[in-house]
Order: sequence, then C-alpha cells, then structure tokens
Amino acid sequence: MPREKTLEDLFVDTLKDIYYAEKRILKSLPKMAKGAESPKLKKGFEKHLTQTEGQIERLEQVFEIFGQPARGKKCEAIEGIIAEGDTIMKEYRGTAALDAGLISAAQAVEHYEITRYGTLRRWAEMLGKRNAASLLDRSLKEESDTDEQLNMIAEQANETAKTRNGKSAGKSRKAAKKGLSGGEARAKVMPGSAGETGQTNGRDGE
Repeated sequence: MPREKTLEDLFVDTLKDIYYAEKRILKSLPKMAKGAESPKLKKGFEKHLTQTEGQIERLEQVFEIFGQPARGKKCEAIEGIIAEGDTIMKEYRGTAALDAGLISAAQAVEHYEITRYGTLRRWAEMLGKRNAASLLDRSLKEESDTDEQLNMIAEQANETAKTRNGKSAGKSRKAAKKGLSGGEARAKVMPGSAGETGQTNGRDGE
C-alpha cells in the first residue's frame, strides 16, 4: 500500500513547481527587456532578472533545508503565461500598446509567483521550518514590490497607448469625413447635371 501523502510532500511538489517557473522566467526576461519601448520598463525587467537569480538561489537553500535535491517539475501554468507574453510581443511589436501588453503579461507572472510564495511560506511555518519561511518571505516581498513598480509604470504605458490610439482614431475620422465631403460634392453635381440635361432635352423638344 502506497504511503499517504503529507503536507511536506505537497510543500516539496509546490517548491519544484516554483523552481521550474523561476528558471523559465529567468530565460524570458531578457527577451521582454529587449522588446520593451519604455526605458523604465526595460530597467524594471533587468532589475527583476537580477532578483530572479537571487530567488532561485534561495529556493535551492529551501530544498537543502528539507533535505531534497533542487529539481524542478514542469509547470504548465507558467508555460501558458509566458506563451501569452510571447504572443503579445509578436502581435503588438512596433505599436503604442506594446508596453501596456508586456506589463499585463509580466503582472500575470508576478501574481502567480506571489500566490506560490505566499502559500509556501505559510506551509513552511506550519512545518516548523522557520529558516525556509524566512527565505520564502524575502522572495514574496520582492515579487510584491515588483508588482507595485509595474503598476506605476503601467499608468504611463496605458496613457501613452490611449493617447496614440486617440490620435489614430482622430485621423481616421478626419479621413472619413473628407471622403464623405467629396462624395457629397459629387452628389450635388450629379443631380444638377441630370436636371440640366433634362431641361436641354425639353427645350429641344419644343
């Protein structure tokens, strides 16, 4: 009969999940930094790259505390989130909405990490592993701070996207109005011409 799974087993499985996720994030951040238009956003991604390296090191320390090898387990959730970010970079490259899209993708990653670190920290406390809980808490605070910084950068990115979108819409309306005016002018000429022709034909008939 197989051994009954425990909270510690669940902790280690989830630890493997976030370890895999952090390593995938480490690979994707340079691409996101390169794709960002805003210097602030580029700097933010570069800063988080350094933080992620530190978070991976702390996770390895947590594995050691629990007497487990540092090994990841494929995380489908983070794969899906990163794939969405890749799609945004591809489809919105060169547009005013790119940075807003990148931030939304980055915050999806942050929220996933915040959830994982918060849960692991609580479980570590319950399992009596205070050192592990402290390490996880440091990473949790970094993720929360990063999310706040992204919120601040998002304000400008969203406004930029909105403003440029408004200008584009304004140009489209002007072009449409111009086209309509031209059509109205042609419409005015056409009835007149037909009328004149009719009058001429009427006089000819007389």
